[in-house]
Amino acid sequence: MKKYILILLTLSTITMCSSKPKEPIVVVQTSYGNIKIKLYNETPIHRDNFLKLAEEGFYKDLTFHRIIKDFMIQGGDPKTRNNPDMSSQEDTIMGNTIPAEIKFPLFFHKRGALAAARWGNAENPTKASDASQFYIVTGELKFDDKLNEIEKQRFERLKQSIYNDLQSSNMDTIKALYKEGNRAGITELRSQWQKLAETEANERKSEILYTEEQREFYKTRGGAPHLDNEYTVFGEVIEGMDIVEKIENVKTNEKDKPLKNVFMNVIILEK
Repeated sequence: MKKYILILLTLSTITMCSSKPKEPIVVVQTSYGNIKIKLYNETPIHRDNFLKLAEEGFYKDLTFHRIIKDFMIQGGDPKTRNNPDMSSQEDTIMGNTIPAEIKFPLFFHKRGALAAARWGNAENPTKASDASQFYIVTGELKFDDKLNEIEKQRFERLKQSIYNDLQSSNMDTIKALYKEGNRAGITELRSQWQKLAETEANERKSEILYTEEQREFYKTRGGAPHLDNEYTVFGEVIEGMDIVEKIENVKTNEKDKPLKNVFMNVIILEK
C-alpha cells in the first residue's frame, strides 16, 4: 500500500512539473550575431507585449541606440528604424507605456537580465515601462559594501514612501489642524507617522534585501544592482552573452550612441 501511494505521489509530482507553462524563447538577431532570451511568465504584461511586437515584425531594422560599457545595451526605439545616422540624433523620447511588473527580489539586474526602459520617477511615479524599448544588462562586479549601501538607500526610500502614503491618506486631518492653527498637533501627528513608517519598513525588509545567492551572483558575475526594484526585469539571456559583449564594446559618441548602427530584429523561437 505504501509503495502504491509513493508511486501516485511521484506521478502527481511529474504531472505538476510537466503542466508548468513553458517560458517563451525569443532570438534577438543583431549585426554581430544572435542573442537567445527566455521571457518570464511571472511578468505576463511585458512577456505578451514583447511577443506581440516580435510577431508584428516591429523590431526589424531598429537599432541598439544607447550603449554603455560595463552597464547595458539599449534598443527598441521605433525612431531608429531606417535612420542612416542615428548616432547624431538627440536623445530619444519614451513612447507609449505599459504597467510596471517589478518582481524584486524574485528577479534582479544580474548580468544578462532583460529589462524595460522607462521615464524617471519625477515624470513617471508608477514606474511604468516603455512599451518597446528594452535593455540587456552587462554590468560589473559589485561587492558587499556596495550592496549594503544600496540596501540602506532602498530602505530609506521604502520608509519615505510609507510616510508619504500615511500623509496623503490623512490630508483632511492636516488641513483641519492647519486651519485651527494647531501646529503642535501637526508635529505630533507627523512624529507618529515617522514611527509607523519605521515599523512598517522594518516589517517589509524582505522586499529590499538581497539573498545570499543574489549577492554571490553580483560578486562573481556582476550586474547593475542600483536598478533593482526600480525597473521591470522580464527575461534573461540564455545564449549569446558573447554577442552582447561585442555590442557593448562598439565605439560610441559622447551621448552613448554607437558611431555605426547596430541593427536588430526579434523573432519568436518558442511560444
